[in-house]
Amino acid sequence: MSETVPAKGAAKPPPAATLRRIERHAGALATSAAARMDETLPWFRALPADQRSWVMLVAQAGVRSLVEWLRSGGVVAATTQEISDEVFAAAPRALARSLTLTQTVQLIKVTIDVAETEVAALAAPGEEEPLLQAILKFSREIAFSAARVYARAAESRGAWDARLQALLVDALLRGDSSDVLASRAAALGWADAPPVAVVVGRSPGGDITAVLHAVYRAARRARIEVIGGVHGDRLVVVMGGATDPVATAEALAGSFGEGPIVVGPAVPSLDQATVSARAALAGFRAAPAWPGAPNPVAADDLLPERALAGDMEARRTLRHDAYGALARAGTGLLETLDAFFAAGGVLESAARELYVHPNTIRYRLKRVTEVTGLSPLDGRDAFALRIALTVGRLDPAT
Repeated sequence: MSETVPAKGAAKPPPAATLRRIERHAGALATSAAARMDETLPWFRALPADQRSWVMLVAQAGVRSLVEWLRSGGVVAATTQEISDEVFAAAPRALARSLTLTQTVQLIKVTIDVAETEVAALAAPGEEEPLLQAILKFSREIAFSAARVYARAAESRGAWDARLQALLVDALLRGDSSDVLASRAAALGWADAPPVAVVVGRSPGGDITAVLHAVYRAARRARIEVIGGVHGDRLVVVMGGATDPVATAEALAGSFGEGPIVVGPAVPSLDQATVSARAALAGFRAAPAWPGAPNPVAADDLLPERALAGDMEARRTLRHDAYGALARAGTGLLETLDAFFAAGGVLESAARELYVHPNTIRYRLKRVTEVTGLSPLDGRDAFALRIALTVGRLDPAT
């Protein structure tokens, strides 16, 4: 009968006597490891009984895998990975969610320490040193296997979180009930830190999980809460705890693709974020009409472009907050604005048209700024005021 030849680069398998001793001591070794964990790891003592039993299963599977690995001579190949992966297959996947990677590494270290102290009892005479080296080598394989388990769990969790975030953002855009928003946000651990604002920009493309990971990394640096989702070519991010939404969006700008980034108005909580989301989306569609816009830009700064693009909320805001405010203020402010714009922004010409002193025009223009927050002497504000006058006359308030 031919003798099995070890693979090239593999260690010589330990004597059969050593393997038999390890097999006989497998249960005791696992029990000793659990006892040592109980002594040295406070968090292990606090684990529920079912999770402690899972750890025992993993420890016993580890000893069995060590025997198989030693029998193969510690071949470093695909078989080695399969053997070490079987250790963690002995416990439910829930164990990876119950224990952190750091805690799992601590468990492995304790088990290996116990195995090292038992080398003299496990090894055949003269085989103590080779067995110790083999155990240390196998512990490296187990550590890599643990890393693979947690990496797979993280990928799965990341994909699920990305899906949940996409559903939440979709619910926001559709204007779903606050109960739907609250339940989905709670599943993601959202704390609803006020104020809340929605940011819309172009997605950089590529894997969605990677895109959202970049958003989260930037949010941690900015010390804010975020939930994000990719919808088509758009990246939608809900920010919580951003006292200055536009400045905070600047910190997240690197996570977006090229093009405008539009920030919706701040609202008190997530259940009102639909208002912010609609404004941000409308602003994103209208932003190309203002090539010189800052980036990021507030959706409220794009009211004229949004109104021209058919956004009814922007038309209502301009009609009420600009045209309506001027009409209510009286004292000829609308008439003065008409004359000022008709004169191309020349005070003296507007004064002659209205038969008043230029200082009267200056005073009224100052009142316009006080009433609307828009200065007729500023080119951008003047454009917004002209659109507001047009909208106000086309859509008279009821």
